[in-house]
Amino acid sequence: MKKLLSTVALVAMMTSPVLAAEKVLHVFNWSDYIAEDTIKKFTAKTGIKVTYDVYDSNEVLEAKMLAGSSGFDVVVPTADFLQRQIAAGVYAKLDKSKLPNLKNMDPDLMKALGNFDKGNEHAVIYMWGTTGIGYNTKAIAKRLGDKAPTDSWALVFDPANAAKLKDCGITLLDAPTEIIPAAMNYLGLDPRSTKKADLEKGAALLTKIRPFVRYFHSSQYISDLANGDICLSVGWSGDVFQARDRAGEAKKGVEIGYSIPKQGALQWFDTMAIPVDSKNKDAAHTFINFVMDAQITADITNYVWYANGNKASLPMVEQEIKDDPGIFPTDEVKDKLWGAKVYAKKTDRIITRLWTKIKTGK
Repeated sequence: MKKLLSTVALVAMMTSPVLAAEKVLHVFNWSDYIAEDTIKKFTAKTGIKVTYDVYDSNEVLEAKMLAGSSGFDVVVPTADFLQRQIAAGVYAKLDKSKLPNLKNMDPDLMKALGNFDKGNEHAVIYMWGTTGIGYNTKAIAKRLGDKAPTDSWALVFDPANAAKLKDCGITLLDAPTEIIPAAMNYLGLDPRSTKKADLEKGAALLTKIRPFVRYFHSSQYISDLANGDICLSVGWSGDVFQARDRAGEAKKGVEIGYSIPKQGALQWFDTMAIPVDSKNKDAAHTFINFVMDAQITADITNYVWYANGNKASLPMVEQEIKDDPGIFPTDEVKDKLWGAKVYAKKTDRIITRLWTKIKTGK
């Protein structure tokens, strides 16, 4: 019996690290993009601990995914990056039998995601939004007057306007596949064009306003807008609304607005996917299914102020958010939105070269 007990103890010692490892989920998500208690609730319900890391650009995520052995179990790529990463074989197909909350998802939005992930085999929508203009209403009015073109890309892409706003601070996302197409759109070009000449025209416009841009960053602008340290950011809808919320809480007189320019804007989908090299796919499915719970999704939207793809969650989303056309655009505005373009490697190289030149001014 003593020998038997020793053998059992030995087996337990050998297997317990494995069991422990299976109870830790590694999630890689965008910064400021989840409710404060989502992870805590998940662990309380499932017993699965979560290691939660953040990034602020698709390029950072893509580099880790393409390098392999990322160490992550759930990641949140934007749909166009998702598509080419699927082609590179970095994501596992979802086991939909483990995702009963798929029934909560908006079929029209999931169909739209299907343009990037055929049959919705690899991912589900996490949140969606637009890339537009966040601005300090008082600072803009002070420099451009009450008739400042806050409803137009001219606010930032017209060098005459940008020059007048330099002192209060202009920032752009460090996201070339979003900023260059926006500049092209302002010029009357197809923002989804892959023609080298069109991309170069967009880059040339950005080069003209470059002297007036304080920095390129994809998360710092949230706190800077809220604090009044900058006055204009080309940014993501929910981030700007978070800045507005923080400014209101600070009660320092900073008022933040968000505009989907009348010329149109990018509509994007962020998705939840499981890396093919995940060592904990069961827990990954459990997490994705948990997030698709109607109340959990509503809680996230209510916290981060981003629209979601979960139709069942809408009755629980705060009315103020549902009624905000900057978050849930009207049909008229939706008609002017464009979807992201998946670029070929040749076009990627062109964009990378142009972006480096824009940022460095060389």
